[in-house]
Amino acid sequence: MADRSSYSDEKEKDSTSDVKAETGGNEHDIAFERKTMRYVDWRIIPILAVVDAFSLIDRINLAAAYTAGMGVDLHLVTGNRYSIVSSLYYAPYILLQLPGVLVLRYVGVRNWMTFIVVSWGLVQLCMGFIHSWGYMILCRLLLGIFEASYFPSLLFIMVTWYKRHEVQKRLAGLYLIAGTASGLSPILAYVLSLLHGKRGLAGWRWIFIIEGAITVFLGGVTWLFIPAFPDQNTFLTPEQTAFVLKRIDDDRGDALPDPVTFEKVKRYLTDWTLWAYGLMFMCNSMPTFSMSFFLPIILKGMGWSKTAALLLSAPPYGPSIITTMVVAYYSDKTKSRSAFIIGPALVTVIGLCLTAFARQNEVRYFGVFLINGGNAAVTTTVLAYSSNNVVSHSKKSVQTGLMLTMGSIGATIATVIFRAKDTPKYKPGLSTVLGMQIVLIITVCFTTWRLSLRNKAMREGKRTEPLEGQPGFYYTL
Repeated sequence: MADRSSYSDEKEKDSTSDVKAETGGNEHDIAFERKTMRYVDWRIIPILAVVDAFSLIDRINLAAAYTAGMGVDLHLVTGNRYSIVSSLYYAPYILLQLPGVLVLRYVGVRNWMTFIVVSWGLVQLCMGFIHSWGYMILCRLLLGIFEASYFPSLLFIMVTWYKRHEVQKRLAGLYLIAGTASGLSPILAYVLSLLHGKRGLAGWRWIFIIEGAITVFLGGVTWLFIPAFPDQNTFLTPEQTAFVLKRIDDDRGDALPDPVTFEKVKRYLTDWTLWAYGLMFMCNSMPTFSMSFFLPIILKGMGWSKTAALLLSAPPYGPSIITTMVVAYYSDKTKSRSAFIIGPALVTVIGLCLTAFARQNEVRYFGVFLINGGNAAVTTTVLAYSSNNVVSHSKKSVQTGLMLTMGSIGATIATVIFRAKDTPKYKPGLSTVLGMQIVLIITVCFTTWRLSLRNKAMREGKRTEPLEGQPGFYYTL
C-alpha cells in the first residue's frame, strides 16, 4: 500500500521523476493510466452499486408489500397510516446523513459500511415477522437510522477517486445498476409474493425476509471487497497509488484529506452554493420517491389488478437507464452540467403534466416513462455538478451530507403529499412535485449565472483570491 507519506515524498521530486514513478518510466504511457483506472473502476463500482441497489430495494419495497396484502394485514389501509409509515423512515435518515459521512474517516470505510449494511439487512428481515403497524413504524425508523449514511459515504468515496469530469459517467454506472434494480424490484416482489402460504407466512412477508437475507449476505461481501480512500487503499501498487493521487491533485488539488473541524463545518455551512445544490437535489428527489412509493398504488387505481400493477411498475424504469447513460456521456464529454440538468428536468415536467392531468390511463402511464427518464438523468448530473465545484475533502464531506440530507427532506415531502383521500389520481401530490421541478430549473439557472460571473472575474483578473482557494480552478457550468 502506498500511504500518505509516500505520496508526500513523491511530490518533492522533480516533475520528470514524478512521471516516471507514476507511469512506469514513460510519461506518455496512456496504457498505464487506462489499466490503472480500469482496475479502480472494477474494484469500486460493482460492490458499491450492488449494495446501493439493495439499499434502494429495501427502502421502496414497502409499496410492493402493501399491494401484496400488507396493507390489509397490518391495517395500513386505515386513514393515512401508509403515508405515516413511509414518511417516518426519513426522520432519522435526514438527521444522521451528515454526521454519518463525517465519522466515516475516523471509523474506517470497511468497518462502517459493513456495520450499517448488515444492520439494515437484519431490520429488513425482521419486518417479515411483525404483526402490527406500530412495529412497522419502529422497523422503518431503524431502517432509516442504518441506511442514512450509506449513500453519502458512497458518493464521498467515489469523488475522491476520480477527476471532476470523470465522475458523472461513474455515477451513471451506479444508477444504471440501481435503476435496473428499481425496475426489477416490483417483479422480484411479485415472484416472492407467490410464496404466499409457505411455512404459514403471507406472500408480502417473504418479500422482506428474502430481500433482507440477501442484504445481510452483501454486508459480508462488503467487508471483503469495499474499497478505502485512495491514500489508504491496499489493492493498487505503490506506483499506481501515487499516479491516482497525483492526477487528482493536478485536477483540483485535494488528493490527500484535510481534517474536518467544527470551525470548517460552520464556515462551509455559510456558503450559499452548498444550499443551492441541496435545494436542487431536494427537488430532484421528489419525483424519484413519489414514483417509488406510490407507482404500484397509482397503477392499481387506474383499474389494473394487483399482479398487473406490480408488473407494470417495472417498464417505466427502462428509459431511465438509457437517458442516464447518454446524458452522463455527453455531460462529461462537453464538461457541462447545467444544460444537462435543465433539459431532462423539462422532460420530467411534461411527464408529470400527463400523469396528473391526462384523462386516458394509457397517456397517464406514458407520462410515468417521461418522469422516470428525465428525472434519473437529472439525479446524476446534479450530483456531478455539485461535486465538481467543491474542493477539499472536508468541504466535500459537508457538501455531500448537506445535499443528501436535503434530498431526504424532498423524499419525505413526497411521501406525505400523496394522501389516501386523493387516490387514485393523486393530483395534489403530483402537482406539488411538478411545481418543485420548476423551482429546480430556476435554482440551476441562478446558480450557474452566479458561478459564471465568478469565472469571468477570475479570467479577467478582477478577482485576487483563487476560486475555492485553489489556484487555476474554475467552476464547471
